[in-house]
Amino acid sequence: MTALIFDMDGVILDSDSTHRQAWAACNRLYGLETTEEMLRWMHGKRNDQIVQHYFGDRIDAAEVEARGRAKERLYREIAAGSIEQMLLPGLRAFLERHRDLPMAVGSNAEPENVAFVLEEAGLRRYFPVVVDGHQVHRPKPHPDIYLRAAELLQTEPADCIVFEDSHAGVAAARAAGMRVIGLGTTYGNLPGAVLTIDNFQCGDLEPWLLAQMRAV
Repeated sequence: MTALIFDMDGVILDSDSTHRQAWAACNRLYGLETTEEMLRWMHGKRNDQIVQHYFGDRIDAAEVEARGRAKERLYREIAAGSIEQMLLPGLRAFLERHRDLPMAVGSNAEPENVAFVLEEAGLRRYFPVVVDGHQVHRPKPHPDIYLRAAELLQTEPADCIVFEDSHAGVAAARAAGMRVIGLGTTYGNLPGAVLTIDNFQCGDLEPWLLAQMRAV
């Protein structure tokens, strides 16, 4: 059976501007002004990677974790009450149409953020499996998150279709042997995606997905 695996940021919800705001505010607390280049670099990365990139070797592992958690607290404060408006157009209807398929979330995001989004949006019931960046040793672009999701869904990787918005995420899914549908929320071009859509209302999505399901 075909299984569907969803990244969170940029796929379930369009959260880029909120994350940018939170990173800029948090970095400023530590005396660092955030550039556009820094913000572009963060896409698809886990928090420890981002903090280490921003602050270099000046801080130890405990401080890396503390700063990452501080940023995510700011993110949740900013996003509270706005999650419904941030959801990708057509997502809720798409999930309901395909509720009988095995579905999972596979994200580099902090576990508190994943729980926050799924609970605030009332989407938890669609995702019996949730794999975040702290449940595996290697985050995206390594395939570990997606391979773990397939294992928990009891589905072969080749039967999994991943929805991604970042280059790191596409690389991770392809390295896991999965097909990727790209969301154009973050990048206009996602090499490696078999189909690129603006959101879940795209007219090309359902015919393509049904053709894949018939072929399984």
